[in-house]
Amino acid sequence: MALLNSRAAGPHVHSVVVSPDNKYLFAVDLGTDKINTYRFNPKKSLPLSPAKTPFTSVPPGSAPRHFTFHPNKKWAYVIQELSGVMTAYKYRKGTLTKIDTVSLLSGDFKGAPNAADIHVSPDGKFLYGSNRGSNSNDLTICSIDQKTGKLTLVGKQSSLGNSPRNFAIDPSGNFLILANQNSNDIFIFRRDQATGLLTPAGYKVDIVKPTVVQFLRVN
Repeated sequence: MALLNSRAAGPHVHSVVVSPDNKYLFAVDLGTDKINTYRFNPKKSLPLSPAKTPFTSVPPGSAPRHFTFHPNKKWAYVIQELSGVMTAYKYRKGTLTKIDTVSLLSGDFKGAPNAADIHVSPDGKFLYGSNRGSNSNDLTICSIDQKTGKLTLVGKQSSLGNSPRNFAIDPSGNFLILANQNSNDIFIFRRDQATGLLTPAGYKVDIVKPTVVQFLRVN
């Protein structure tokens, strides 16, 4: 935990996301436990300015890390590295209102949480979050209530390696590709679109310290 605590000792913006309406930018600060919000206007010489609600706080010591919007543009989700939870928010005109929180940790979990990445499936029905805890390297899978945006735990999937730092769901929603940073490998999983659950597809790529997975659209 020494490294994590030092990173969370001061401002540490870990990710930035532009809102679906292209009017706001959210900067997720792991060190100050805030999701900072800025108005975004690309036509101005200084395109960013503090929003009317300049930030959304999370509980002290949570260390918010990655942030993503739901395809319906009404909800957003953040994963918190040191508390090991995923939090759901209602989104409207640059403002986030908390609606739910789900833990990534199993009842028998021991050690320190080390949550990493978060993604919503393309159909908007499921949310996935990774944890790199001392005795837990897995993905937590939650269903998303299509009326409220709230979360229900539906399952877990081992990363098959060590330290699942990043993952991505392909645009079709049929596959999830996961990068294990410390075991130097990438695994491909088949995704059941009805249940959200994952099964290993039998494909493994050996690569040194993979940290990001992205799909490139080629026209």
